[in-house]
Amino acid sequence: MKLSIVVPCFNEEQNIEDFYDEIVSVLLHLDVDFQLIFSDDGSSDLTLRKIKSLSEQDQRVQYISFSRNFGKESAMLAGLTYSDGDAVIIMDADLQHPPQLIKELLRGYNEGYGQVIAKRNRTGESVPRSLLSSLYYKMMNNAVDVTFHDGVGDFRLLSRPAVNALLSLSEYNRFSKGLFSWIGFDEKIVEYENVLRTNGESKWSFSKLLNYGIDGIISFNNKPLRLSIYLGLSITLIGLVYIIYSLVSILINGIEEPGYFTIISAILLFGGIQLIFMGVMGEYIGRIYYETKRRPHFIVQDTNIHHLSPEKEKVKQ
Repeated sequence: MKLSIVVPCFNEEQNIEDFYDEIVSVLLHLDVDFQLIFSDDGSSDLTLRKIKSLSEQDQRVQYISFSRNFGKESAMLAGLTYSDGDAVIIMDADLQHPPQLIKELLRGYNEGYGQVIAKRNRTGESVPRSLLSSLYYKMMNNAVDVTFHDGVGDFRLLSRPAVNALLSLSEYNRFSKGLFSWIGFDEKIVEYENVLRTNGESKWSFSKLLNYGIDGIISFNNKPLRLSIYLGLSITLIGLVYIIYSLVSILINGIEEPGYFTIISAILLFGGIQLIFMGVMGEYIGRIYYETKRRPHFIVQDTNIHHLSPEKEKVKQ
């Protein structure tokens, strides 16, 4: 079989060579033909130069370089688009996805699974981050139409039918965790110990993680819109009850001086709720706006891969 390893990269100059050495040492002991596809997401350091140097030494090293930073989702999609293996493994270049696990992923593939998923524990993570992650996954599973597992990310093996299924989804606003779950296929989960980054810094700040979480909620359900209807009806009902109560009070006790606190509280409450749900609807409208533009997911500036099928060319464009 032929195995494609897709490696999204953004400013990973400190890790590229170590990653290459480790993964090749693992793959050489396996009975597979392989290609390493580094998807450079517009790095501003020496990442691309080091990848090109490796490609000159090893023809199995291939690369795609974007014209600018398009995001990890686009980098993964580009790697899948250019891959031609019978199975594809997606993993990061920072060595937090241990190459030694590839053997276990291939074992699951040989057992007939369409997706073999690596699941990490949270050893070494700070308590606040671990609790927030756990809360996020619980909230997501209650809110969206697909299932998410705590500790499961992009590190996984996909069979060729699974890759083709992902490539057939042409939506611009991609949330791969949801897409992996949405396409289905038989899944096997392989657990591993959490590995902390040794070189460089994480590209995921709190604000980026927050935006990523919002993307997940918005991308796979319309429940926020449905919630706005329910909440609007509830508030309207409460308002009617309050109006009836006030009218009865006036008829019995006469008109009293209106309270400043009541007026301000009502304005702030209803104004805030309106702004929240205007924002929710704006998010959906904004996504529709981007989808209708049909812009490409990425623009390739440089690559040493020149063999795409017509179907994959359509995805790339």
